[in-house]
Amino acid sequence: MKKADIKNLSAGDIQNKLAETKAQYSKLKLAHKISPIENPIQIRDLRKTIARLNTELNTKQQ
Repeated sequence: MKKADIKNLSAGDIQNKLAETKAQYSKLKLAHKISPIENPIQIRDLRKTIARLNTELNTKQQ
């Protein structure tokens, strides 16, 4: 998810998207531990998306 897309979301939408992305991240990590996934870069991309969402949520709450 791009930074410009995240800026257009409201704080509630960001929280929902953050919960959804964290769940997806944990599922992907578990799947990768069991058997290597085809594209492990997805894990890194999800982690960065979570960081972007957290950053934007913090700025909107202040």
